[in-house]
Amino acid sequence: MAGSPYASSLGRLKADGISFLTKESFAPFLSATSVDEIAKQLALTPYAFELDQARAAYSGLPLIEAAVNRTLVRRNRHAFDATPFAGRLVIAAYLKRWDIENIGAILASKAQSRPLTLSDTELVSSRDIPAGLIAGTLSLDDLRNLVGQPTIDAVITDLVRFGYGGPLLPLLEEFRRTRDIFPFLHALRVQYYAGLLEAARFFQGDEGIVRQLVRSEIDVDNVLVLLKGKDSDLPLEDVQVRWIEGGSIPAHEATDLYAARSVPELVDRLSPHYPTLSEGNAAYSEAHSLAHYDVHLQRERAAAELRRLSSYPMSLGGIFAYLLIAELERSDLRRVTYGVLYGIPSERLGRMLTNPRFA
Repeated sequence: MAGSPYASSLGRLKADGISFLTKESFAPFLSATSVDEIAKQLALTPYAFELDQARAAYSGLPLIEAAVNRTLVRRNRHAFDATPFAGRLVIAAYLKRWDIENIGAILASKAQSRPLTLSDTELVSSRDIPAGLIAGTLSLDDLRNLVGQPTIDAVITDLVRFGYGGPLLPLLEEFRRTRDIFPFLHALRVQYYAGLLEAARFFQGDEGIVRQLVRSEIDVDNVLVLLKGKDSDLPLEDVQVRWIEGGSIPAHEATDLYAARSVPELVDRLSPHYPTLSEGNAAYSEAHSLAHYDVHLQRERAAAELRRLSSYPMSLGGIFAYLLIAELERSDLRRVTYGVLYGIPSERLGRMLTNPRFA
């Protein structure tokens, strides 16, 4: 494999991989007593540069959000630049997930008449907290133009030229009646996954690796839909419209699963797919919260995917492993920061981490 075009990619990403946080370097965040203390601890890590760059505009929680977002953007761009030409199509399709996140934030702000602004590096919410990432295919100017549109109708019409508006236009009439943006968000996710699976239809030996990664993410999304629906006692048809095709759990099996009489019974029925998910039944019965199930699904999926992806380093597997670790690190840093902000005990926060490197 010495002649593999991915050998150079692996070397470049390994060199940057030393900037990822370890279990030991993450520990001080869990024991922090304030957001400012987290920022001080973060300044002792490779996030120091982005913190320094953001201090002129932010402080406190927005400062951490800006630094964490900018670091993920840098890592995503580094991974794309390191990818050989033949693999860039699928990496670009994967990074469109941040377009979907940004579009969702814009649509939500318009629907709720909340102000949303755009700085040079990220969307900023009405509380001046960074809310998005300039890491997809939409450029800064594209997002600036979308933020400037006066209504949801105008935003969706403008999205047509970027390939995102087509699935949304037929839903406008329903939105005018219900003011519910969920159908927009669901349509965007369906389009995203379909496009990503299609982009993975190449024949260099990598397609199975990528498609399994995508299917596992769809499965987690769908299982959470089932759990949330059963917890809220929603009718089956309301769950079915939220289902995303393309995972390894077919829709007809979901119908049988959803016939369970309670959340714990549904979890037991899911045991062929997720044998250890039932460990959350006791926590659910005590607190009536799905949080433990969510964290468990995300962590177990991440551990399995990282093991699998890392076993194919001279391929897209090594690049996707790098991207997944970067996303998990961002997610856990934000989770701990907000947890400290709201006074969640450190022991409980430790159980909420999804990055297997921190477990």
